[in-house]
Amino acid sequence: MAEKSAKKKKRRWPKIVGLFLAVVLLGVGIIMIDIWSAFGARAKGERLARMEQSVHYNKGKFVNSLPVQETQLLHVLKRWIFEKTPNREPDNPIPIVQRSAADFADQPNELRITWFGHSSFLVELDGQRILVDPVWGDYASMGAITGVKRFFAPPLPLDNLPAIDAVVLSHDHYDHLNEPTIKALRDQVPLFVVPLGIGAHLEHWGVSPDRIQELEWWDEMKVGSVSLVCTPARHFSGRSLRDRDATLWAGWAFIGETQRAYFSGDTGMFPGFQEIGNRLGPFDITLLETGAYDPTWRDVHMGPEQAVEAHQMVQGKLMVPVHWGTFALAFHGWTEPVERVLVAASREGVAVATPRPGESILVSANPGIQRWWPELSWKTAEEMPIISTGL
Repeated sequence: MAEKSAKKKKRRWPKIVGLFLAVVLLGVGIIMIDIWSAFGARAKGERLARMEQSVHYNKGKFVNSLPVQETQLLHVLKRWIFEKTPNREPDNPIPIVQRSAADFADQPNELRITWFGHSSFLVELDGQRILVDPVWGDYASMGAITGVKRFFAPPLPLDNLPAIDAVVLSHDHYDHLNEPTIKALRDQVPLFVVPLGIGAHLEHWGVSPDRIQELEWWDEMKVGSVSLVCTPARHFSGRSLRDRDATLWAGWAFIGETQRAYFSGDTGMFPGFQEIGNRLGPFDITLLETGAYDPTWRDVHMGPEQAVEAHQMVQGKLMVPVHWGTFALAFHGWTEPVERVLVAASREGVAVATPRPGESILVSANPGIQRWWPELSWKTAEEMPIISTGL
């Protein structure tokens, strides 16, 4: 009897192992399907043909007007795993301003900006509502397993947005282009205005082609009486290891009848800011990328001090730091970007507004500097300078 029982146990083990492997493979398969969808799609046909006509497109990739020094991916990955930075994430809840659609029922007679965190914000100008780089997902990545989780829930629920006239995107990185958000908006928003190539991602996620407009640097189109101008930037693109620079990256100018705003998108410092200011400025307000910097990638993220310089180059009046305070995407403390901006801005005499996530700014009623973040240790510009190459 003991011998028979032992034989039965031996026969059960392959079944148990097989069942375990089947469950693992099923789980991996489900994850891969989800990740595969998040990758988006590559341009082809007429879309690709138009991209190939761009002077910024060369041998299957878009290129910067000022070349960048490439980062070493393995070096960054090693640091990401082993480097421990103090204060990379908040220890306590961030004081956000909860909003609803009712808050936006009456549009102002002037330019109003509402910052939702990171680079997501609403531009209200000349009766138009333009939603920029909307990321309502929980993770700035292809999925939760590989994800960088946001610090706080979006201040305005996605299903409670006011009517939006257009969505504008700067580039296709996960912290700026979020698949679940696009899918939620695809039937609500009549127009998606994006740099060249990004339309392929949107169509892959169900956005109707007749709702998509793709622009090249310096291209311009109207939304009501507001001109949207696609401006140059110094960055890169891609959602997987196989599509580096397959789509264009950009900043945006929002030009109304009497007021105008500028958004840098993600960018390193480059002389193009001067041309943007000369051609499209001055700007009543600038929203400039200030966080997620590091000396390793100083050519594609300009950091706080160069952001203040860029504000001056584009002829900005009021500066709002963005691309900080929402995701831990670099090795600096989470409050460091805004602290360094304030030091540089004070030195240069630049006016800065620091809204809480969810807070609106009327340009005529600048709320100024509100220190809603905690006092934490951070590295100064002297301790960790961010200076782009090739200038």
